[in-house]
Parts: sequence; structure tokens; C-alpha cells
Amino acid sequence: MSKIAIITARGGSKRIPKKNIRPFCGKPILAYSIEAAKESGIFDEVMVSTDSEEIAETARRYGASVPFLRSEKTAGDFATTADVIEEVLDAYAAKGENFGAFLCIYPTAPFVTAERLAEAAALFDAAGEGGQLPDAVVPVVRFSFPPQRGFIEKDGYLQYRWPENAFKRSQDLEPMYHDAGQFYLVRTKAFMTERTVVPAKTAPLILPEMMVQDIDNEEDWEIAEIKYRKRFM
Repeated sequence: MSKIAIITARGGSKRIPKKNIRPFCGKPILAYSIEAAKESGIFDEVMVSTDSEEIAETARRYGASVPFLRSEKTAGDFATTADVIEEVLDAYAAKGENFGAFLCIYPTAPFVTAERLAEAAALFDAAGEGGQLPDAVVPVVRFSFPPQRGFIEKDGYLQYRWPENAFKRSQDLEPMYHDAGQFYLVRTKAFMTERTVVPAKTAPLILPEMMVQDIDNEEDWEIAEIKYRKRFM
């Protein structure tokens, strides 16, 4: 099955200026996603979807293709990931290039490695219950504190959102996971049908907390660099 890696790297980050090409432990953070996808050997094409010539130049320098810049529709603040992916797949289809699956990978995902992508690909090709292949694989991480025992604020006071769980032991509560914010490996047919990168039949790739860090502000960036140096340097 032919596969394309789509790295979504819009310009104009407000909280962290030039976030997608800012140096992270020695090189632009975007480079990590490109190198992981290329080194995995899984993808027929590794491309960056961006609206920025500066990002495009960095992407090409590290070996990614940038065949076009985003349209006005997909470059706006209200464009969804699905909008971006659909634009890319349609553009390639117009050239006669169709892909059975795609990897949507974020440009600020330095913990993604070729080995991690190989793990995801193995899960992608492994039959689950009933002998069916998953339609997607998504990396997730377990919540460090059980959300079932979370608080809400009401009238200036804290109260349990689910009082029935207030005195249950953590080990007696069902484990819950959240999106690691790194990548989505998805069958194109499922995406076109459900128009989501997390279709109904999505298999989890469970990651340790040290290999996950959302990067939305300066503090997140510093934590991510600490984790990266501890793990890789």
C-alpha cells in the first residue's frame, strides 16, 4: 500500500514565534518530523503542508517535498487538520498520485523516531479482534492522575465532577488515555468516509510520559528540551 507522510506546518504562531522552525536541541524542530518519516523507509512521499515560504525553505533543506503552498482556506485560523489533509490528497490525486494511507505528523514532535513509526506501521498491519485491520493508529499516553476523580469549580468552591469516584482507589478506576499530539497513521478510505484522523477503528500506540510533551508555550518548550536531552543526548 502506498503511503504519504504529511507534515502540517502552518506559519504565524503567536504564543511561540516561528515555532515550527525554531531551533530545538540543535536544529529546527520541524527537522525531527521530516527525518523520522524519511528514515523509517515507510513512505513513498514525505511532504510539508505550509503557507510560509520560510518554513518551506527549511523543509526542503531537510529533504521534504513542498509541491505547493496552502490555499487561503487551509491557511486560516479556522482550518481543521482534516481540511489540510484533504487539500493535500486532492492535489496529489490531480497529478495521478493516490495513496492508500497517510501519516499526518505534527512539526513540533521531536520525540517521534523512525523506530516509533515502524511500531505504528506494525500495528497498522496487524489484525485485531475478528481478524480486521485497524483503520488508524494513534499514539496516546495515560493520564498521570485519574480524570474520574477530577474537580470542577462551582459558586467559588471545588466539588468532585463524579462524586461516586471520590474515595475509589486509583488502581480500581479504568485507565484513561489522551492523544499524545504526535501523529496519526490513517487509511485514506476511512478518512474520506469518516473525515477524521481518529476513525471508529483506531488502534492505540501507548507511549511513556517521558516520550510525550505538548508544546504550546515557552514553559512547554523548556520541559520538552529537558525530556529530549535526558532521553536522546
